[in-house]
Amino acid sequence: MIISKIIPGGEALSTMPDGKKIFFWNALPGEEVLSYEATKNKSHYVEAIATEISQPSPFRVPAKDACFLSTSPWQIIDFNYELKLKQELVVEMFREHQIEIDTPPIITDGKEYYYRNKMEYALYWDNELSRIRLAFHARGSHRKIPIDQSSIERPELFEKATAIVDDLNSRHEPAFKYQSLLLRVNQAGEVSGGLYENGQPHPVFENLTDTVLGHEYSYSPNGFFQINLPVYEMALNEIKKHINTENVLDLYAGVGTIGLSVARDRHLTLVECDKSAYREMAKNVGEGAIGFEEHIWQRAKYGASEPRNDGSELAFRKDNGTFLKCILDKSENVLDHIKNDQTVILDPPRAGCDAKLINKLLEVNPPKIIYLSCNPATQARDVKMLLLKYHLETVKTFNFFPHTPHIENLVVLSS
Repeated sequence: MIISKIIPGGEALSTMPDGKKIFFWNALPGEEVLSYEATKNKSHYVEAIATEISQPSPFRVPAKDACFLSTSPWQIIDFNYELKLKQELVVEMFREHQIEIDTPPIITDGKEYYYRNKMEYALYWDNELSRIRLAFHARGSHRKIPIDQSSIERPELFEKATAIVDDLNSRHEPAFKYQSLLLRVNQAGEVSGGLYENGQPHPVFENLTDTVLGHEYSYSPNGFFQINLPVYEMALNEIKKHINTENVLDLYAGVGTIGLSVARDRHLTLVECDKSAYREMAKNVGEGAIGFEEHIWQRAKYGASEPRNDGSELAFRKDNGTFLKCILDKSENVLDHIKNDQTVILDPPRAGCDAKLINKLLEVNPPKIIYLSCNPATQARDVKMLLLKYHLETVKTFNFFPHTPHIENLVVLSS
């Protein structure tokens, strides 16, 4: 079977003699797959891992890690070719929604490995060695694969994980006692996190802090925070260029890193529905602000009161006279906060934006929408609707996750 192309999602496409589609990992366009291991066999398609190929692609390179299929399946792709593929995939995903765009520039810091600041490892019991080993799950399977090397995370993480496993082995601990090992490292090299024990509540780990565009942020190791901060800062610098209104609304705000990094000097409203992320956002907003709801702020900061996901608000006054506001709710539930004098920032999950939100944006027609997405397919779907009243000003792609098929894409729309 000859591979025809790479599809959105990162797999390589071929067609079986009976016409059934087959989606391969470990295969590249132009290669012929001689043998494979099926991981899913459905009536209309098969998912598989190529185990033997002929006519290797000129863009194929040796994988750095034996576990590459579990962590970063594009390790077999030349880095420059990877960048080209991601550009082509963005164009294809927009074309599927009848939007023709020029090939977007792709922005990278050039660092192919050792970029992830968060990693979750499985634990594997090695019967031959009678000891625990670090592991990942095999792609398309719950089977664990023991590892001796992993090169996409920051070295501090693998070193700390190895030390924790060595400690478990020194105490003759069993692997089945633990669900996984989660670790995170900040830019200063400080590591936090630990073991998740089966049948026990997830522990509360010590928070980390990082500086993004000169502003300090606090976050939990097991909460949401960007995985590749250097490239994230590149995206934020691009976003900041397009902020030209005094009022800014940051939806799907997480712990606040986008809005607070690019629009801290404006009247800024941030909306987040996850309670733990909202707490961190409140801390990140409140430090250095003059709270006029100080009693509520203190509860949010110190956890003395559980925030309710009901549209609760915290507001802060800054010494330059502008205001910061945090709202705990789903972005599609705060439609009254969308105004026609705002820049609206969108950074939704992979599913994209709720249709109610898109319709409200079309109704109110704020002058600018800045849309950062981890899934250009749903982004293109949303942009198609927004093009009823907006035009595409900028499309730029960012390589947050080298040697994986994941794509981060930025769209700026003007009315």
